[in-house]
Amino acid sequence: MLGAGAILVGPGVLQRSGGGARWARRGGAARGARCGHGQHRGAEDQARVQGGAEERRGGRYQLEIKIPETYPFNPPKVRFITKIWHPNISSVTGAICLDILKDQWAAAMTLRTVLLSLQALLAAAEPDDPQDAVVANQYKQNPEMFKQTARLWAHVYAGAPVSSPEYTKKIENLCAMGFDRNAVIVALSSKSWDVETATELLLSN
Repeated sequence: MLGAGAILVGPGVLQRSGGGARWARRGGAARGARCGHGQHRGAEDQARVQGGAEERRGGRYQLEIKIPETYPFNPPKVRFITKIWHPNISSVTGAICLDILKDQWAAAMTLRTVLLSLQALLAAAEPDDPQDAVVANQYKQNPEMFKQTARLWAHVYAGAPVSSPEYTKKIENLCAMGFDRNAVIVALSSKSWDVETATELLLSN
């Protein structure tokens, strides 16, 4: 649960609605991302964002936010806790490739800026500037497979309602052989859902 000092941000024009740092969209509550108890220097916090693109619709993604002592002159450190299949986010560590979290940060920016930028990134990936090369290659070489894989990861890890029956069956078959479920998902995803090469990868680890 998020506390009374939560920030709620999403698409559209946002305005302060009173009661601490809660925000609302004109004409109704904004939907998109929630962040915990403010942006104090040296603090650690968590936030949730929605999936953005169609293949992650219905997913809820948790972020870890660390605000350095030098904030706002340096950006917060943000990573995804929830696993996600996205060219600009590491499928292993959750690290994010986003310019405002690096050299394009400005002291006038806020956590709200970061969360809105992440919402935009989830809606429109930048495969030519990837954080995860395997995902980016799949995104460019086989867009339909990427969408199916992203949808499955959203279903398994982020609670999205839709998944691929074909991919799910392959996962279950390898899990029945005694392999760890998360390892199976990573192996199949990175090996274009080819069971033979995914099995070889699992056996080599």
